[in-house]
Amino acid sequence: MVCEQCGKKPATVHLTQVIDGEVKKLHLCESCAASTGFDLPGNLSVTDILLGIDGDSALTTKPVASLQRSCPTCHMRRSDFKKAGQFGCPDCYETFREELNPLLRAMHHGDRHVGKIPTRQGVAVRTNAELAELEGRLKEAIASERFEEAARIRDTIRACRARLGKAESGEEA
Repeated sequence: MVCEQCGKKPATVHLTQVIDGEVKKLHLCESCAASTGFDLPGNLSVTDILLGIDGDSALTTKPVASLQRSCPTCHMRRSDFKKAGQFGCPDCYETFREELNPLLRAMHHGDRHVGKIPTRQGVAVRTNAELAELEGRLKEAIASERFEEAARIRDTIRACRARLGKAESGEEA
C-alpha cells in the first residue's frame, strides 16, 4: 500500500477515525505521518501497552525492578516475555503472576477458564452445576437454622433433579 499523501513511499502508519458512525482511514508513510503530526515515539505494540513497558517513562506503569525480575528456573525476564510472547517454563507463570493476571483479564475478559459446553450436554452440565451450588446453600441454611429458606432450596433441588432426569432421558426440558 502506498502513502496517500505523497504517493511514493510505502504506507507504514495506518490511522482509523470514527466520527458519528462514519469510518475514515488514512494510510501514510513515516515521513508524511511525522510532518502531519502523527509521529509516535518508538515502536509500540498492543503487548507493550498492556504490559506497560515501552521504554518511554511517560507510558511505563511498572517500576524498573519488576522489569528485571527473572524466573528462578529458566531465568526468563519480563522483557524476554515481551519479545517472545510466551514463557520459558511452567514456573514463569508463578514468577510473573502479579503482572500476568491483569494482562489475562484484559485479553480474555476474565481470569478463570470456564470452557465450552457441548450443545447436547449443555442442559445436564448447567443443571449439575446449579445442583452443586444449591446443595451448598442448603447446608449453609440448615447450619444457621434458616429452615424456611432451607425448605425452599430443597424444593428447588427437587425441581432441578426432575429437570436433569428429563434431560438425561432425552425428553424436552
